[in-house]
Amino acid sequence: MRCLRTPGERFANLPDFALTPRYGDVPDPDGGSLRMAWVEAGPADGPPVLLLHGEPSWSFLYRTVLPVLAAAGLRAVAPDLVGFGRSDKPTEVTDHSYARHVEWLRSLVFDVLDLRGVTLVGQDWGGLLGLRLVAEHLDRFAAVVAANTGLPTGDHDMPEVWWQFRRAVEKAERLDVARLVQAGCRTPFSPEVRAAYDAPFPDESYKAGPRAMPLLVPTRPDDPATEANRAAWATLSRGEIPFLCAFSDGDPITAAMEPILRRTMPGAAGREHPTITGAGHFLQEDAGPALADAVVRFVGGAR
Repeated sequence: MRCLRTPGERFANLPDFALTPRYGDVPDPDGGSLRMAWVEAGPADGPPVLLLHGEPSWSFLYRTVLPVLAAAGLRAVAPDLVGFGRSDKPTEVTDHSYARHVEWLRSLVFDVLDLRGVTLVGQDWGGLLGLRLVAEHLDRFAAVVAANTGLPTGDHDMPEVWWQFRRAVEKAERLDVARLVQAGCRTPFSPEVRAAYDAPFPDESYKAGPRAMPLLVPTRPDDPATEANRAAWATLSRGEIPFLCAFSDGDPITAAMEPILRRTMPGAAGREHPTITGAGHFLQEDAGPALADAVVRFVGGAR
């Protein structure tokens, strides 16, 4: 598997994101390894909170969430998915699959970091991957926060706005990553923030990950990921793990999933699920401290 590694100087002078990156190796399908990156904040012995980003962002998205969790005594860990951020970037769209991303993430979180008693915070693909991890490794997790995400099986169609996004990514000769993130936010980006979202991708050869991810969302019942996602739904719907929905009030892509999660997950029953106001799809960008406050309250009550 041929991979690229973004030069470190691309990440110099990131606004409000001075955390030192850490690195670990995970296996690739050809017997080699890929380097994955993460940042963390807070006490090393604090209750771990796993912050998972989605398409086409990276851990920079959590820059206003991490310090709030750290100040509350939580160990906040934010990885970069393979193909994103500071992690290695396989160069072919076909190098990416749903199953491979689940396994790469599993290897980092459990084999490298050995996290236990984890609270998952998953947004976008962070939930698609994270909820699979929770279902398949329930003994490692203490709680779940679903934030503008879901676990599609292809049994129901995706909203038209998502299909528009997928078609735009497929057809783009040059993929403007920062513009895609900005389109999912209500807060206008400064030039520095826009540059930070572009930083992982010096040119088009680095963008196989962002180009691949929309193609990996199950959109038909016979999708390669459907069986495993259905199994995850079955496991989670029988479990009692504390479950919080913290969706924004302005995300047309995932809004329909929130009531389904609330009524399906036993651990969501009887909870006051916050609505993060004034935020779009990337609610961490628009209202990161508000999301962080909801996580802190939830973790405190779930322990």
